[in-house]
Amino acid sequence: MKAKKMIAPIIVTLFLFLYNIGFVLLCFVVEEIPFAIKILGGAIPFAFACVSIYVLVERIKEIRSGEEDDLSKY
Repeated sequence: MKAKKMIAPIIVTLFLFLYNIGFVLLCFVVEEIPFAIKILGGAIPFAFACVSIYVLVERIKEIRSGEEDDLSKY
């Protein structure tokens, strides 16, 4: 039963990760963009990709521990 609850977060994170990494790669493929802009334009989506993986790991920990409703804490 817990595996079914993990499917949606994994799929959403996969799409976000691929989108952000694709944007980073696109920044470095376009040659007309100055290098400093490439670094700035690539760093932000790369950070978003890393954060989405971190949030996925935290969500999986919540699902495995049985704490599914964050609102019950408040």
